[in-house]
Amino acid sequence: MTSPPPRRRARAARQAVLRLITPLVEALVTGAPDPPRPRTGRLNPRVPQVLGVLPFRNIDLVLLADLALAFLLFQTELGRLRELVAETRSSLDVQGLVLAALAFSLPLALRHRWPLAAWRSAVLLIPLGTMICRQLLDMPYTAAVAIMFTLVVYAVAVRCERRITVGAWIVSVLGAWMIHPDSMAVVTLMVTVTVLFGHNVRARRLALGRLAQEERRSEQALAGQAVLEERARIARELHDVVAHHMSVIAIQAEAVPLQAAGDAARLEEGLGQIRTLSLAAMNEMRRVLGVLREGDEHPDTAPQPGLGRLEELVGTARSAGLTVTLRLGGDLTGLPAAVSLSAYRIAQESLSNAMRHAPGSTVSITIVRSGAELRVQVTNTAGHRSPGLPGPAGHGLIGMRERVSMLGGSLWIGPVGTGFAVTAILPIMENA
Repeated sequence: MTSPPPRRRARAARQAVLRLITPLVEALVTGAPDPPRPRTGRLNPRVPQVLGVLPFRNIDLVLLADLALAFLLFQTELGRLRELVAETRSSLDVQGLVLAALAFSLPLALRHRWPLAAWRSAVLLIPLGTMICRQLLDMPYTAAVAIMFTLVVYAVAVRCERRITVGAWIVSVLGAWMIHPDSMAVVTLMVTVTVLFGHNVRARRLALGRLAQEERRSEQALAGQAVLEERARIARELHDVVAHHMSVIAIQAEAVPLQAAGDAARLEEGLGQIRTLSLAAMNEMRRVLGVLREGDEHPDTAPQPGLGRLEELVGTARSAGLTVTLRLGGDLTGLPAAVSLSAYRIAQESLSNAMRHAPGSTVSITIVRSGAELRVQVTNTAGHRSPGLPGPAGHGLIGMRERVSMLGGSLWIGPVGTGFAVTAILPIMENA
């Protein structure tokens, strides 16, 4: 096997060095933490009205706890260092002791708002504090240093990306080795456990955030689906209303002048029927479109049409030149509103199709209730023109299928002899 060329080896070495240096550079210089998470009401209560003159409206209890703990560590460490100076009769002055106590406590006050700045200041100040206290302490790390640095490292692991956290871990371990090699194992264990715990907390929070985001997206999708379904329902209702009434009006407008044959009374009667049909169509359109109005103080509460208006529907079709026979069977009272409306619309759409494609034809409407089913059958003869309803793309046929499918029923549509037939089986359910 031949060894890789020198250029490739050099490129691989540079990439390895960059992969090692990048986390260190981000942790020490260029990295930035995530913004702080929003606090709950318990951890971020509002300022009492008595203290309303304060420049902030809420009290961050976590930040307040950090400041209080930093002050406590400062006081404790300063008192302990003074006692050691008295015991050892050291020549350290008060300024040095204050500086050492600040080095062991100050980064803690920064960790909530600026976790990386807090860790960087701890990396710089801890060696300075240990140098000042070297002649007083056998062990360079005190309890205050352990508490402060653990909390600061935890804040970095929770608020920063993994590369930055890895760089902070490497720098912390190397710093412990340079300050006191004998305690490096203990410091490494403490820092490693803290980093892993903080990283797991961060991963859990991110997962919960993604889950909440997905739930919001799912709710938005469901809301959008509901809007689309409502639009489809309104479009279906509009089609049924417009298609039927406009077909009747168009046929009447064509037939009335021929039937009147110059008779003004018959012409006036025919135009009156057209006007009545037009007003009925407009009233139904207003009712359907009423659901789209916003801020309507007086919404239209007129009931949806049902089988009770079949005679009116048949009368309208007869006035348009169709010969319609209607046969009802079984107990049709007390039907669910959705079933009654769907049966009415199927009959209405079938009559409209017969008017358009088989004018002058004979139409038979049979609606029979048998047990828990309602059977709707509409057949028409060929009429004056050859039958030929729109294909599957027709909106009327699509509307029929949607209505029947919504109720869990069955629908058959197709030519029968020289005519056409529509047969629907609608299950009768009390919650329909």
